[in-house]
Amino acid sequence: MLQNNLQHTDRLRLPVNLAQPAQAGGGGISELISFAIGLLRRQYLVILVTAALAAAASLIYLRVVPPTYTAQVQILLANPRPQFVQQQSILAEPAFDLNQIETQLQLLRSKAIAVEVIDQLKLADDPDFNASGLSLQSIWQRIWSWGKTGSKKDGPSGPLREPSDAIVDAFLSRLSAGRVGHSNIIDISFSSSSAVRAAEIVNAVANTYVLDQLNARFDANRRATGWLQERLQELGDQALTAQRAVDIYKAQNNIVSLDGKPITEQQITEINNRLAAARTQTSEATAKLARYEALLASDPKKSSSMVDLDAIGSDGLNSPIITALRQQYLELSRREAELTARVGRDHLAVVNIRNRIREFRVSIFDEVRRLAEVSRSEFELAKQRQDEIEKQLSKAVSQSRSINSAELTIKDLESRAKGLRSLHETFLQRYMGSAQQETFPVSESRVLFPASPPPTKSKPKTRLVLAFGIFGGLAIGIGLALLRNLMDRVFRTSSQVEAVLELPCLSMVPLLPAQKSPKPPVRPQASDDQVQQRIVSSPTAIHRTVVGMPLSRYTEAVRSIKLAIDHNPAKISSQVVGITSALPNEGKTTIAASLAQLIGHAGKRVIIVDCDLRNPSLSSILAPKAACGIIEVANGSRSLADAIWRDPTTNLAFLPAVRRGPLLHTSEILCADAISKLFDLLRNDYDYVIVDLPPLTPLVDVRATSSLIDCYILVIEWGRTKIDVVQHALHTAPNIHESLIGAVLSKTDTKAMARYDGHRSYYYHDSHYIRYGLSGS
Repeated sequence: MLQNNLQHTDRLRLPVNLAQPAQAGGGGISELISFAIGLLRRQYLVILVTAALAAAASLIYLRVVPPTYTAQVQILLANPRPQFVQQQSILAEPAFDLNQIETQLQLLRSKAIAVEVIDQLKLADDPDFNASGLSLQSIWQRIWSWGKTGSKKDGPSGPLREPSDAIVDAFLSRLSAGRVGHSNIIDISFSSSSAVRAAEIVNAVANTYVLDQLNARFDANRRATGWLQERLQELGDQALTAQRAVDIYKAQNNIVSLDGKPITEQQITEINNRLAAARTQTSEATAKLARYEALLASDPKKSSSMVDLDAIGSDGLNSPIITALRQQYLELSRREAELTARVGRDHLAVVNIRNRIREFRVSIFDEVRRLAEVSRSEFELAKQRQDEIEKQLSKAVSQSRSINSAELTIKDLESRAKGLRSLHETFLQRYMGSAQQETFPVSESRVLFPASPPPTKSKPKTRLVLAFGIFGGLAIGIGLALLRNLMDRVFRTSSQVEAVLELPCLSMVPLLPAQKSPKPPVRPQASDDQVQQRIVSSPTAIHRTVVGMPLSRYTEAVRSIKLAIDHNPAKISSQVVGITSALPNEGKTTIAASLAQLIGHAGKRVIIVDCDLRNPSLSSILAPKAACGIIEVANGSRSLADAIWRDPTTNLAFLPAVRRGPLLHTSEILCADAISKLFDLLRNDYDYVIVDLPPLTPLVDVRATSSLIDCYILVIEWGRTKIDVVQHALHTAPNIHESLIGAVLSKTDTKAMARYDGHRSYYYHDSHYIRYGLSGS
């Protein structure tokens, strides 16, 4: 700091980076780490107290909030129906998609399910739902219900009335349903203050939902059955009307032949029947022969050829040869499988059995070839018979001369009547199936496993709440610490003084500890002889520190100020030094007295002048009974020799200021020529003139002394004086700012400096001073 003062020149201030010692790391992470460590050292109490309060709040929350238990149950949608029910069901079986599953979820969370469960379990009387407790949720439910009371006063009242919306909302707020992954399983959960009650309610919800689905299915089947019954009645009437039309037409056209056809056509009908039978036999023979050929087309050496053996029909199944061969084939296949499992596939015994199996397949296929030849003969015979019947039909048709138009009409009427009868029978079958479906209790949904009371509470989660409280408290504490650090707009380090004010910090004067005594010390009153000889009163221990403790850090700090004055290159002379501050009670008077005593104790001629005319605190300490002072000397009523008081210990001269009444124009007094002449006289008689000036902010007196003072020293109280106040004070006194040789941080807490000046924390250690015989802080 003293080096900064030595390098300081007029109108030129040191940059901030030169005022700080070079950092080894060059900044970046090291500066961030240093800032974090310093913040923790300064604000650790705030962080710890905030974290402790947050943890205590978490414990109180866990203590006050009642536990909540969540029971879960799962429901499977689209339960497969029995096969015979699917065959008889008249309703389509759609596959479940996302929309349908979302629909089922909304049904589960619907008001209808909630009202049914509330009525079933009488939840309206449960304290969890009727808002009879004192929890936050119950209070909210009461407020919500009060807000809706006016709209429900005119509603019906009775034993069967529906539960209030508040109870239903409270129920639905505790109920949740969701899909499990991409499956058709729905997970239903319900929260309650009782584990048993939660399981009971969630099971009731699942059962109510399944029962509702079953009832909906019954209603759909019942409606479908009613529609089928009406449709059957209509079809029966239509079929009967069509049959009567056929009979009436036959009677009108005298058609009495068999099946409503003339006798001449009976032969054609018989031939058609025979031809249909022949064609049927031909088709069967063709299909049978095709199956044989398809089977013979496969490789008999491969085992896969035996798969289609049953496709040849009953001939293959009834053949004793094939049956015997297949039994032996299957026995060998079983033995092959057993041996393969025991000895392996490539064992000689397994290979031999496999060869025998291949021989049996060849033998079976030889028998199949024989049967195929027989089938081919049957096919040729059936084809020949069909050709002969077709020739007979062609001959009979050619013999028919005319076709009665009535036959076509009869056929059309009979076809229509037959179609109506067939449709009636089909609907009758559907009707019977629907009637049976109504009596079969099947639902598309089912409960996989009923819920049981949960063994542990779901919320509040103790570990999570405690962790959130502790870490949240730490985060809030760190935030408060940062906020306090940002709001700490006071001077605490020399770097701040140099960076903000662009002034060198001449010294950091330690805070002198208060005297530990059971009673406050009583200052001895000055005797009459001392008053007549104008000897200063014995000052307090604080003002005698530089004399009583010459090897203390306080005295060394004052020496730094004196050295800065002596080596001030800004002006030719630094003989008259003014000590001021931005605000009162910052320690400027104490520093001025200590500086003057130090200079006088060193053997120099020094005088200290009290120019704080409105509040001469230094005069009240050193010369409380002074009869005249600077004002009387300036106006010529008294001589300078009559007004000066002396300290025999340090050879210090003191010019007090006697306040006899309110002074209204002190700045004009300090600007007067008489004061200027007085200071010229002091310059001639003394080596140093230390002037105790008033503060800058409340008064303008300091600005009036620029022609009297060679240089100024600004005293700033450590950790108390706001930065903005000092900046404003210097801004309003530019002439004083130009003559400042530096600033002094007074009342510095050296033990706390390590927390604020992390880069130079080792600088403030007492061991450096004790090593050279100086006392600690």
